[in-house]
Amino acid sequence: MPSILSELDGVARAAFEALGYPAEIAAVRESDRGDAPYQCNGAMAAAGIAKKRGEKVNPRDIAAQAVAKMEASPAIGQLEIAGPGFINITPASALLTARANELLSDPAAGLATETPQTIVIDYGGANVAKPMHVGHLRSAVLGEAIKRILRAQGHKVIGDVHMGDWGLQMGHLISELAEEQPTLPYFDDDYQGAYPSESPVTMEDLARLYPAASNKAKSDADRMELSRVATAQLQSGRRGYRALLDHFIDVSVAALKVGYGNLGVEFDLWKGEACVDPLIPDMIEELKAAGIAEVDDGALIIRVNEGEKDKTPPVMLLARTGAVLYHTTDLATLVDRKTEINPDKIVYVVDQRQALHFEQVFRGAVKAGWYDRDQLFHAGFGTMNGKDGKPFKTRAGGVLRLEDLMDIMNDAARERLEASGIGAEFDAEERAEIARKVGLAALKFADLQNQRMTNYIFDPERFTAFEGKTGPYLLYAVVRIKSILRKAASMGVEAGVIDIQADTEKQLVLSLDAYGRAIELAADKYVPHVLCEHIYRVAQSFSRFYADCPILADDVAPEVQASRLALAKATLSQLEHGLNLLGIEAPDRM
Repeated sequence: MPSILSELDGVARAAFEALGYPAEIAAVRESDRGDAPYQCNGAMAAAGIAKKRGEKVNPRDIAAQAVAKMEASPAIGQLEIAGPGFINITPASALLTARANELLSDPAAGLATETPQTIVIDYGGANVAKPMHVGHLRSAVLGEAIKRILRAQGHKVIGDVHMGDWGLQMGHLISELAEEQPTLPYFDDDYQGAYPSESPVTMEDLARLYPAASNKAKSDADRMELSRVATAQLQSGRRGYRALLDHFIDVSVAALKVGYGNLGVEFDLWKGEACVDPLIPDMIEELKAAGIAEVDDGALIIRVNEGEKDKTPPVMLLARTGAVLYHTTDLATLVDRKTEINPDKIVYVVDQRQALHFEQVFRGAVKAGWYDRDQLFHAGFGTMNGKDGKPFKTRAGGVLRLEDLMDIMNDAARERLEASGIGAEFDAEERAEIARKVGLAALKFADLQNQRMTNYIFDPERFTAFEGKTGPYLLYAVVRIKSILRKAASMGVEAGVIDIQADTEKQLVLSLDAYGRAIELAADKYVPHVLCEHIYRVAQSFSRFYADCPILADDVAPEVQASRLALAKATLSQLEHGLNLLGIEAPDRM
């Protein structure tokens, strides 16, 4: 069956259409007044239409006529006309009962699928040879949630890490390694053999080599020149340097898979800028031949401003020196994705501070005829800040490593659990695993519950609270239902057919019914916070239901126990389904 809202929406539309008004004006929505769960405001729009026809009709009279037609539907429990003609709608208990039982048996927890599309999500952006840091958190967490939400709708979604593995940073690494180990065959121009399959450097080496070279180059022009020459030789195809780059990438990818894996984040493609470098010469020739690229003051550009008043800077394809720039590699990446995947959409989950860059690149790709504008979307986001309101850093002012951030959250979760006595009866290994899941849930939910574009303050104490809108609160709701189900099993009580009677049961079903709408909006606008709001609302509704409607108490009739237990089971299914889409895993107990 359709959702409760869509069922009522159909009843209202049919009523207004029967009265001679367009069906679309009678759309039913969730009420914000509290008098009833749903409302229809079509009478006011209908009165406006009647007025244009030369008819003078009171909106309340139209509402009364609509109510007379709607009340015959078995989906309607109660109708009330309020104010100038608002129709407050309460669904029939039978409709709630039917919907609850359907949700109980639905493995998708009430989620409808969409017409499948192929969608690329670009949400990594970590750099080769550098450890992951706090700045990589939001793109990873948001991108993973968006990917999972879209997949749940039935889309084919491809996650691409899009590593930074090109440019001066690679020249720094190569030139510094050449100084440390000059006898390696990669630096011998006369070497013709196969290069070693084992990397000459570890991730720890790379994390040391890059800052060493970068710091030297800042104060030494000759040292900077060495890095620039190495970069140019790498990009021109020097054989030994390309072999070194392959090693750098392999070592870095192995480390990144661990780092992202600890966050519960996975990618389908592990490509970087270097992968598309071979495409750039032909792409530039194509753009020149089409008259899209032009030389301006020695640089090759694409003008993308739309009219004289539009000050959008041009896309920079080649610098005056002939160097390839970020615009160039991003355009080449779009060419590569068009050729290899031909996606319906590409979504970039990247810091909002890059908005101008992506607007330029998107306009360039559209001007080249490779994509339509609605196929490209920048899902920008704000920053996670310290209590000073600035992007979060270490006390010394440096960029905090992501693994250190996760350790902070893990410690905060462990301390919170110990202070509350939760899990004290478990062994050390299980307590540690619970703390890990609680800390990760706290970190992820604190990020995802914010509107994507907003900044927020890093506050481990608030994030790990078991009260309020937090990840731990949601985990506790899941664990509590699992505990109820285990206790029921030990008592021989089984879930049965749901029969909705109490008001808190009705409110819980109404909350569960909104899951599909939350997913649809979260997917359409790439806003996981909508799903967070829904899950929190369901958890709150369950808490009120559980307090009002005992499930396993001795004085509860067996058929009522079976009904309430089944409703708890349906709630657990949706909570776990939704949390999984957010990339959050709950423990079985705590």
